[in-house]
Amino acid sequence: MSKIEIKKIVKALNASDGAGVKLKRSIGTPEADYIDPFLMLDEFGSENKDDYLAGFPPHPHRGIETVTYMLNGEFEHKDSTGSKGNMGPGDIQWMKTGRGIIHSEMPTMSDGKLLGFQLWINMPASMKMNKPKYDYIKSNQKTKFEDHDKKINLIAGKFENVEGPVKGHNVEPIYFDIELKENKKINIKVPETHNSFVYLLKGDLKIGSKNHEKINDSTLILLERGSNLEIFANKESKFLFIAGKPIGEPIARGGPFVMNTKAEILQAIQDYNNGTFAKY
Repeated sequence: MSKIEIKKIVKALNASDGAGVKLKRSIGTPEADYIDPFLMLDEFGSENKDDYLAGFPPHPHRGIETVTYMLNGEFEHKDSTGSKGNMGPGDIQWMKTGRGIIHSEMPTMSDGKLLGFQLWINMPASMKMNKPKYDYIKSNQKTKFEDHDKKINLIAGKFENVEGPVKGHNVEPIYFDIELKENKKINIKVPETHNSFVYLLKGDLKIGSKNHEKINDSTLILLERGSNLEIFANKESKFLFIAGKPIGEPIARGGPFVMNTKAEILQAIQDYNNGTFAKY
């Protein structure tokens, strides 16, 4: 079983999106542009209501999946399919945008702490023009693993005999939210086909068997391929572990659209401008 070591450590960059919501971006930056199949990772949050009250007004997407995971706060989601719903602490929205969707995500809270993540996953060419599809996973639908050393919320993938609710996905994702106690370790089995990373929200971790620089909060740790990931907590830590099978296709980006060619991006813009973008 080959041990997984660190490939690169990337400090998240301060950024904003939507109508000025403050966030920290780690994938989708010059340091980590595209980790196939992952296009973007944002940590969004603040305790200052002025940083998030304007939310994410209506905007389009085509050709990607967006996975929104709320840890604190509440948002309302509406979109061009007529779908709407509220997301609260611990909830997940896994959206396959397919050929096109226009949606908004607006806070239903007037103050308090907002904290969450949004992950963008690429879609293969064969699925990019499918109808949009959602998986809503409420906090109480996540599966959990817990022992004296750790707590794991499983969104996708399997740990020991516990499996997350997202199954049958083309990139065979693993998405764990992990709390590891001080001076404890976790071993995670990973398919050698997968690209993977850890995102440290808070704490202090030792990853693999080689010496590496100290990892601070809000940091992305890109990993080498392998089958066994060992993580040791120098102090109590909370982090995400995410992995997926690469798609291996060329990508072309145009803001909220990710396709395989520039011509397809121009077609997406044309469809959006002429009103046929979100017609199914």
